[in-house]
Amino acid sequence: MDSTPVIALEDVHKIYPPLLSGDVRALDGISLEIQRGEFVAIIGSSGSGKSTLMNQIGCLDVPTAGIVRIEGQDIGQLSDFDLTALRRDSIGYIFQKFNLIPLLTAYENVEYPLLLKDRTYDTSGRVQALLDSVGIDAALAAHRPSELSGGQQQRVAIARALVNEPAILLCDEPTGNLDSKTSTQIMEMLARLNREGRTVIMVTHDAETTTYADRIIRIQDGRVA
Repeated sequence: MDSTPVIALEDVHKIYPPLLSGDVRALDGISLEIQRGEFVAIIGSSGSGKSTLMNQIGCLDVPTAGIVRIEGQDIGQLSDFDLTALRRDSIGYIFQKFNLIPLLTAYENVEYPLLLKDRTYDTSGRVQALLDSVGIDAALAAHRPSELSGGQQQRVAIARALVNEPAILLCDEPTGNLDSKTSTQIMEMLARLNREGRTVIMVTHDAETTTYADRIIRIQDGRVA
């Protein structure tokens, strides 16, 4: 069995350009490992560095110093092309505000990452099968996001995150805009995906959702507390 961490950070620093008040040190020497198949919750107060950490793990940014490895690859050594491919193929993103494309139907939103990857429309039935698996039938899939409830939009966002079969799911406050009943349904869905083998990393302010995690990482002042 492969014991190599799916995510590894080694003494990672992220410093943003100086403002009037001086440099902003968002991450201050973070080292951590996340194993394949873990469900990890990242918590911390506003401004603690959680979002910056997620941007590093999600290959949306690179460190000022230190090393971030995703599936064994040092993201600081990758070209823009390879970094884009790593994000597209290995990481699925689920956001608090869903980030669906408003002019596309639910079906088209889920299909879109496939178009970016393969330059062709889905003819295999995979897109609708994924939507069905998260409770969005063909009739709902024909609607645009504005015509769906918040819970339905989040289900579409989960299907979109899964369409390229990523090993890692990054969830940024995935239940933040949902009522308690829908939040529970979404968390149960994420737990099921984790049991099926996906690594799930979730930023949350909600103590209730942390009960689904195998491990909780607390970030404070850019460090692991």
